[in-house]
Amino acid sequence: MHSAAAPVTGAAEAVTRFLAEPRTMFIGGHWVGALSGRSFASVDPATGTVLTAVPDGDAADIDRAVQAARRAFDDAGWRRMSPLDRGALLNRIADVIEAHAEELALLESHDNGKPVSVARAVDVGTSVKLFRYFAGWPSKLEGSTIPVSPRDGLRVLNYTTRQPVGVAGLIVPWNFPVSMACWKLAPALATGCTVVLKPAEETPLSTLRLAELLQEAGVPDGVVNVVTGRGATAGAALAAHDGVDKIAFTGSTETGRAVVRAAAGNLKKVSLELGGKSPNIVLPDADPQAVAEAAAQAVFFNQGQVCTAGSRLYVHRKIFDEVLDAVTERARGIVVGPGSDPATEMGPLVSARHHERVTGFIDAGREQGARLAAGGGRPDLGAPYDGGYFVQPTVFVAPDDGLRIVQEEIFGPVLAAMSWDDVDDLVERANDSPFGLSAGIWTSDLGHAHRIADELQAGTVWINCYNLTDPASPFGGFKQSGWGREMGRTVLDLYTEVKSVWVNLS
Repeated sequence: MHSAAAPVTGAAEAVTRFLAEPRTMFIGGHWVGALSGRSFASVDPATGTVLTAVPDGDAADIDRAVQAARRAFDDAGWRRMSPLDRGALLNRIADVIEAHAEELALLESHDNGKPVSVARAVDVGTSVKLFRYFAGWPSKLEGSTIPVSPRDGLRVLNYTTRQPVGVAGLIVPWNFPVSMACWKLAPALATGCTVVLKPAEETPLSTLRLAELLQEAGVPDGVVNVVTGRGATAGAALAAHDGVDKIAFTGSTETGRAVVRAAAGNLKKVSLELGGKSPNIVLPDADPQAVAEAAAQAVFFNQGQVCTAGSRLYVHRKIFDEVLDAVTERARGIVVGPGSDPATEMGPLVSARHHERVTGFIDAGREQGARLAAGGGRPDLGAPYDGGYFVQPTVFVAPDDGLRIVQEEIFGPVLAAMSWDDVDDLVERANDSPFGLSAGIWTSDLGHAHRIADELQAGTVWINCYNLTDPASPFGGFKQSGWGREMGRTVLDLYTEVKSVWVNLS
């Protein structure tokens, strides 16, 4: 049984006020409802109860948001804002987010279900770091002069400039709602784009609060617009809209394919950060106890609702039993409960639909012959959490790599553990996936680690660590894990166009 957490004075009151009335969405600097008048409920996944209602935006609302973004993009005040002033604006955004960190974390925990400690450190902390990092880029978006060789002996100056791509449509997922929004917002604003942002229908609240904070920080009207709605209506309309110059999408690979098809009409730029089925590889010289703790964190962090989750654990046969026993013991000891309880290590899944999906994979693991070593059921938390979307941390021993729990992205706290003997065979097995987002390697032999890292088909490889990210480091995947990279210098290419200018000096 979990006890309710003591409220945080000020922040808790602010969240209570925020949830006390139906929310509106943010278009052209104004708070408006959906043109249809429809709304839908945002639900607390810990209890299954309604938090508040948000507008059910559709194509008509997307259209007016795109028009507002286009007007703002064409406005001289935004387009001609000096690089230093743009950087100062991003720093003010970081300041405002930081000042409201506890409030945003509590709101995120209510809406998503994650422990408030995770929301505070990861979701909100990352958001602040992102705006601080990208605040330095507007003054460093440089072109170049190129020593060309024109015909007929002409004297020519050729130089390039970087210009914002235009109106960017940002579609973000529900697992890290506010930080995923900021992953895209910060570089878009740093480069001078304007934005239509669609949060996931499961978790719209922190993004709406973020819009209020952006307004408080002084972001001009229409530069950032937030439309709440469903993926099949608002999301699809944003991806297809001819007034959008670029789409940045984070979500499932299946939906990513739909985004690509929708974006084909005007051949808008597309970047995709999609699914993963990440191998976490343990060599025989690794410390079993240290690896077990890290392996559990890699797959159970954020309820396993992480695209990089280390859901395939490959352990050398020499230490397999020892690592498995330690991982199983850790899984059984994880405290599952509401995100508002300070004792909680793992909260509920985000929705009833997703809970059904994850438990379906657990059933499939049993049916296909995997041995259940831990979890597999629903924790008994009592009222009021008996209606929440909880699942136990689950560990399977998979007899082979062909099982669904090994091949498919579960996006939940389910680990498939397997043994290996030959390193070449191991690399082949690790790469035998349509995904290529990330991987982990655990060993005291760094030479061996570098060799394996070089052969893994993954956008990020962690050696003796896992799930580390930073605004300065690019993030993205190989194969069906996406197109392009978020964060770092590389992401700037996704929000800019390069213009080549030729000047005849003869």
